[in-house]
Amino acid sequence: MAWQNLDANANFDSDTAGQTNSFWLPEIFSSKVQIAFRKSAVVQAITNTDYFGEITQYGDTVNIIKEPQITIDTGYTRADTDITSTSLTDQELILKVNYAQAFQFDIDDLERRFSHINWQDIAADNAGYKLKDSMDSGILTGLVAGTEGAVGSGLSIGTDVTTDLTALPAAGSGGTGELILGYGASGEVKPVDLLGRLARLLDDNNVPAEDRWVCAAPAFYEALAKEESKLMSSDYNAGMGSLRNGLVQDGMVRGFKMYVSNNLPTPSNAGYVLLHGHRSAVASAEALLTTEVVRSTTVFKDIVRGLHVYGYKVLRDNAIGKVYYNFA
Repeated sequence: MAWQNLDANANFDSDTAGQTNSFWLPEIFSSKVQIAFRKSAVVQAITNTDYFGEITQYGDTVNIIKEPQITIDTGYTRADTDITSTSLTDQELILKVNYAQAFQFDIDDLERRFSHINWQDIAADNAGYKLKDSMDSGILTGLVAGTEGAVGSGLSIGTDVTTDLTALPAAGSGGTGELILGYGASGEVKPVDLLGRLARLLDDNNVPAEDRWVCAAPAFYEALAKEESKLMSSDYNAGMGSLRNGLVQDGMVRGFKMYVSNNLPTPSNAGYVLLHGHRSAVASAEALLTTEVVRSTTVFKDIVRGLHVYGYKVLRDNAIGKVYYNFA
């Protein structure tokens, strides 16, 4: 039998619950680690990521030039001596890389030498997931709040108040309160009818049909599947694993790619909020600037740390909107 120190403060006491660094004792343990369930990250799927390679450090800016809009002279005749000329402007949008986050953990020499698990790899993988999840939550929350450019009011339905909207408001009027979704009873709006209205609003703004998306909470897709089962596969993509990146199903509903996310913010008064739009409406950029391993100067440990920066910007407010809703 291997000798062990029974002092509760020592690294050798396996009988102490939660004992720090107690799991490298020479006993037999499973080599599999229980990985926590992970939320889906959807931001990279619903935003324009063309600018990822153009940032190098926190505080960088990416200047995005807007397409000039030309005025057409519709009344030209042979008698005209002068055609109105449009002066080209170099109007630009600025994507600021103004969000930074970091992680740090340490690996004890004893843990590294005697453990049957590569804790550094597992911890680094978890840190990578947490960074992506934090960025995903930050951008989705910011889009709803209008932090880096407001979403289009003409593409939005409802507001964050408890007043019920029991019918779809006139196109573009928005309405005050939360839209009440249901399954066809009086005063309820079917989820599929809401999607039809959102598609119409994008059509009204000449938004291309390709790369349209909807991002909503799981409760919305439960209602959509219950109300229109023919639109949603019963097992969400037949077990193909697409929920890992938030995509609910391979096919589209009313022209939208359907994404589910638990990172959408919880409204203060309304029940839920969903986002919809076109992939070109928002630009996002990120960079993992520094990942390093340094030696502790006080104990026998390696310290692993990393710095991650990102930014985003609403480029087309006429191609993204939000809906506040609840269920009857």
